[in-house]
Amino acid sequence: MGTNEFGQPVGREVSWVPPEPLAMLTATGRTVAVAPLTPEHAEGMWEALGPDPSQWTYMPSDPPHDVEDMRRVIDGYLRTEGWMPHVITDPDGAVLGMGGYLRVQPRLGSAEIGFISYGGRLRRSVAATEAMTLFASHVFDSGYRRYEWKCDALNSASRAAALRLGFRFEGVWRNALVYKGRNRDTAWYAMTDDDWRRLRPAHEAWLETATDDGQAFRLSEATAALWEETP
Repeated sequence: MGTNEFGQPVGREVSWVPPEPLAMLTATGRTVAVAPLTPEHAEGMWEALGPDPSQWTYMPSDPPHDVEDMRRVIDGYLRTEGWMPHVITDPDGAVLGMGGYLRVQPRLGSAEIGFISYGGRLRRSVAATEAMTLFASHVFDSGYRRYEWKCDALNSASRAAALRLGFRFEGVWRNALVYKGRNRDTAWYAMTDDDWRRLRPAHEAWLETATDDGQAFRLSEATAALWEETP
């Protein structure tokens, strides 16, 4: 923060050039791969997400009833302007879930991660964390300054996941949306490029040693400790 010629506080000076529009992500890690979602993923997505309709409670669409219904859901996602849906698979290509970018604003250097849904194999797995690390890395490596996570304020699992990954809580927008005939208060979380420079080593250190059977340290504790050190 600085002061202008009138003695008023102003934000710090920034030497920054708006990035190019965010490209779709294609990346393979140690335990997971991320690629653009296509209609051809419908069968695998149905197998991963279809058995559990509770996965769709906080999603914009209702639970699909079969593969063809899943295909229609995917088609709707692909047709929605501003959405960049991706499939999450294991390294061999088996579908595990989905996630993607939305509200990408190059002029502001801002992007959001959203419509995240994990099948049974992906939940509480190293692969799930690695997928989110790949998504975040792509945004910041592309020159963006701000990365957002928003969810229904009643979605406790999503809120806990945001904090574990190192997003910082910024507040609740009351009566933000109406979806599926009900009100949604939206909880806002975000990380900045400066945040990611501190968070990335913690993510990478965790991923180096973690397995689905154990972990050398809790990522949630490591990320929380970073913000405890911040004034």
